[in-house]
This record gives sequence, C-alpha cells and structure tokens, in this order.
Amino acid sequence: MVDLPYRRVLLKMSGEILAGGQNFGIDPTVVNNLAQQIKTVAERGIQIGIVIGGGNFFRGLSLEAEGLDRVSGDYLGMLGTVMNSVTLQNALEKTGLDTRVLSAISISQLAEPYIRRRAVRHLEKNRIVICAGGTGNPYFSTDTAAVLRGIEIRADLILKGTKVDGVYDADPVTHPQAKKFEHLTYEAVIENKLRVMDFTAVTLCMENRLPIVVFNIQEEGNMLKACTGHPIGTIVKGEES
Repeated sequence: MVDLPYRRVLLKMSGEILAGGQNFGIDPTVVNNLAQQIKTVAERGIQIGIVIGGGNFFRGLSLEAEGLDRVSGDYLGMLGTVMNSVTLQNALEKTGLDTRVLSAISISQLAEPYIRRRAVRHLEKNRIVICAGGTGNPYFSTDTAAVLRGIEIRADLILKGTKVDGVYDADPVTHPQAKKFEHLTYEAVIENKLRVMDFTAVTLCMENRLPIVVFNIQEEGNMLKACTGHPIGTIVKGEES
C-alpha cells in the first residue's frame, strides 16, 4: 500500500456547494458527485470526517438583518446543517460507504449525539462521520465547528472545499487580475484578513498546528489530489510545518 501523507482528514463544505447552480436547497446531482469524490478518497484507506454548513437553507447573520433574533437564526442554521448531513449520508450509503451522522444538537430520529470517542470509534471502523449541528452553540460558524471537530478527532488536515481553486488577494470573480496564493502562513491569513475561514477557525488551526488546504471541490478528482499530497489549491500552515 502506498504511504499516504494524511491518515485522517476533516472535510468542510459550505451548504451553498450542495445547492449547485441554485441559490437555495439541494441539487441531487451535485450531492451524488460529491459522494463519488468522497468514495474515491475513502477507498485509499483515508478516514474522513465531514462538516457541512447550512447556508443553502438558513444563515443566522442574514436573518438577523431581517429582524430575526440572532440566536434563533443560528439554531435554524444548525437545523439546515442536519438536513444537508442526512442528504449527504444518503448519497454516500448509496455508493456503499458506511456513514454516520453525529449531531451537536439533539435530534435522535435523524442522528446520533456527537460524542468525541464515538466519532473516533466510527472512523477507526472506516465509517464516514458527518458532524452536524455546528458546535451546538449560537455565534460560532461551521468553519469553527469544522476545525474544532478536526482537532477533537485528531485529523491530520482540514480540507476546505469551495467553488474557487484556492485563496486569492481579492475576489477572482469580480477581480480577474487577482493573485492566487499557493502557500500561506496562519499569521498572513489573519494579518491580511484573507477569506480562508473565519479568524477563530484559523487561530484554532494555528494553535494546534493543523494545516488547511483550500481547493475547488467542484472539479472531479481534486479531493483525492489534496488528500494524497499533490500541490493543489492553497495550503495554509506554520512556517516550520
């Protein structure tokens, strides 16, 4: 068996990824394609944890701007992550992958409660573990939840699957001349306010020396490349890593 650079990874995706070209909801074709990418990685013997946002259904900050209480909005967002997680679980199991959804908010009809030791045990049995419900607390993003879960399960890498092929110094959609970074330090991300993850998440990665790879997950094969050490997207890590 080929020696792999990462034994266990935590994949973070926004809910908008699942919506595809729509602005709301779930595109089944996109979900099935993601499931196939994840299966390709799992077949290499890499253990996979997943955190999905809920922005394709609810976003607390946006709802707050419309007059809804922020705490209520954030909990609605957590419910959105559960819907996305169960949808992805269904697609993964159709490919033959044993998958568990563990939720930080109690919703026993759909998911097991998130318990770190249980999550690790599932991973050790080569099950895909989807962590839903964010951190279970308002005011914390799913980026922060993803890094927290990554630290707890002792992941070797955070994979940030996005719609762009890395981190740029400006939005490449509106600024065609934007510069792409191949390597960044945690400090550079924070000092230059680059949009990798929120700063709480990046700080947690820095404190725990957990590298982040930001890549375009919509391009088939990219997740496997990121997990097997191929130069792809943007890698964020410490200067001595």
